[in-house]
Amino acid sequence: MKKLRNILLSGLVVLIYSSGLMAQGDIISAAEFMTMLKTDKNMIVVDASKADSYTKTHIKDAVNIPHKSLYNETEVEGLIEDPAKLAAIFGSKGVSETKTIVVYDGGSQKYSSRVYWILKYLGAPNVKILQKDMDQWRKSRVPITKMPTKITKATFTPKVNNAIYADLAYVKSGKATIIDARTTEEFDGTSDKSDGHIPGAINIGYKEVLNATEGFKNKAEIENFVAQYKLSADKPIVVYCNTGVIAAVIYVALTNIVDWKNVKVYDGAYKEWEALGNKFETKAGVSTEKKVKSNSSDGGC
Repeated sequence: MKKLRNILLSGLVVLIYSSGLMAQGDIISAAEFMTMLKTDKNMIVVDASKADSYTKTHIKDAVNIPHKSLYNETEVEGLIEDPAKLAAIFGSKGVSETKTIVVYDGGSQKYSSRVYWILKYLGAPNVKILQKDMDQWRKSRVPITKMPTKITKATFTPKVNNAIYADLAYVKSGKATIIDARTTEEFDGTSDKSDGHIPGAINIGYKEVLNATEGFKNKAEIENFVAQYKLSADKPIVVYCNTGVIAAVIYVALTNIVDWKNVKVYDGAYKEWEALGNKFETKAGVSTEKKVKSNSSDGGC
């Protein structure tokens, strides 16, 4: 009887693990990834790192889609292409909304989170983020290579999810709590990269949802985080940064780890707000109006 009970308990653990309940929403571990790699023949892996990083080493069969390849060429830095063009880019790399899509980057969570958010905006239902922890990758024997991946083109049919996208008008509407995910200096306007923040925004640096190894914090830690800043799942939240990249990290944490539904990213971000001459607030709470458009930036993300 004891032996049977142990077998049943072991089976239950396997069932829970395989069902993804041990994962933090769409955030998966190396071990979970390897299970998927062996069992999900419909999976495609996306390396969101810069091209030069990808050529040095990447997961075997991963395709490279740097986040900057998804932006248009307007005067506002970092705005994503329209859905049809985005779909064409993903499709050209073999990515379809019908596949299980696993995204990773060099370990910062910035670029993987940005590409994850873009894919969710396009309506892809099954997207995962694999955290890059080389110790865990080695333990789980994640296959890595320098060899380029042979790409088989696919068709990506977008079903735009505007519920996670905030435009300028929505940010100005006052309906949401606005989170500025940049540094304190950028928020205050004391950095030479910034003249301040969107009026009414609160400053929560994106690294506050990450642990010491730059992985996402666990559920208890994120619950403490939202309590500390008095955030509520009942009120819409809009996250922004300079160009929408690090804002996506907070988006991923809130929507996956604590399963909040009403979280948006302001894609235009600081750069659009600035380019259109909108007012900023500084540390002293004084509103300033942009007179000259600034084109110099490292993306802030």
